[in-house]
Amino acid sequence: MQTRRIRTLHKIITALLIVTMISLTSAGAMGALYVREASEVRRLRGDADQALPVLSVDVDNQTAQKQEPGMPNQDVPAVTEAAAAGEDSMSDADATAIAELMQSKEAEVEQAMKDRMKALVTGEDGSPLKMLRSFFPENLIYSFENEYVFAPVLEEVEKHSLLEENFQKTEEGLIQYVENGAVTSHKGIDVSKYQGTIDWSAVKEEGIEYAFIRLGLRGYESAKIVLDEYYEANMKGANSAGVAAGVYFFTQAVTVEEAKEEADFVIEHLAGYDVSCPVVFDVERISGGKGRADQLTKEERTDITIAFCEAVKAAGYTPMIYGNVVCFTRLLDMTKLNDYEKWYAFYDDYMYMPYNVSCWQYTEKGLVDGIPGNVDLNISFKTW
Repeated sequence: MQTRRIRTLHKIITALLIVTMISLTSAGAMGALYVREASEVRRLRGDADQALPVLSVDVDNQTAQKQEPGMPNQDVPAVTEAAAAGEDSMSDADATAIAELMQSKEAEVEQAMKDRMKALVTGEDGSPLKMLRSFFPENLIYSFENEYVFAPVLEEVEKHSLLEENFQKTEEGLIQYVENGAVTSHKGIDVSKYQGTIDWSAVKEEGIEYAFIRLGLRGYESAKIVLDEYYEANMKGANSAGVAAGVYFFTQAVTVEEAKEEADFVIEHLAGYDVSCPVVFDVERISGGKGRADQLTKEERTDITIAFCEAVKAAGYTPMIYGNVVCFTRLLDMTKLNDYEKWYAFYDDYMYMPYNVSCWQYTEKGLVDGIPGNVDLNISFKTW
């Protein structure tokens, strides 16, 4: 029980220092917060001395040294042999010496920890979020409405077995997954009317294996269902060039009945095309919370998602759910969605997601021959 308490206090101290570091590195306008948090660290540290770096005692030389990572050893006041042996008795002088030692070293301890955290934040690939994620692997951490959210990683949700060290970045900036020297991931894109006219033969020659093509959407204010104006051209082009095709639909359904209506619309427009990749339900929020579906509860949105996916499955297609870390922690009850494929959006050079996902959209700024301007790039971990 004591060990658990010490670990808990140590995590609290670490968290307080992280908050302090983020405040200091933002704009310098949070000095008052630092004073308050540093004071709290000192109070907690007084309650849990065992959570601090321990004193290593040299009885023969009558000296004690405090080991600090990244800091040289320094001589400190002598500690009596009785104290070194762990006896309960301790003179007032020894107690005073230790108290003075702790006080004098406290600033150095805090500075050393802050220096290490600053290096994590300001490194070439550093960020406050990345630092927080390294400290708390038991949580999925993200920024939402100017706050850092610590969502627990749910045991009931299926996890992937991908290894971080197997992700590699090519000279061209492409991410791939490599096992035993062989690339096992698959290179894909997703497109909509915003990519304009696409030369699908050039896309195929670049090595693109598959494409998710936007079929349509429901208006986030009007609630009207519309077909993407480039959908038919993109499906015909991908099928003709030999690029495997899937589709996605951006939902704004607020009831199960509307979700089924969206599924019927999608299924109707798949007729006549080769659709070997999944049919995707895009459950993102509208920026700023302006969408008609943004006030749904997690339970409502999950039921809507299941209704769409089951309708797609009944029609003979593979359903998939698209979302980011907010969708997969805040908007959906993932414990009810293990039966469906997941397509995960996270724009960075590391995949921050423990749950089982089939496809990762890692950038919105890709460049592919045959497509004017930027395009989303994906890697998938299976073939369809």
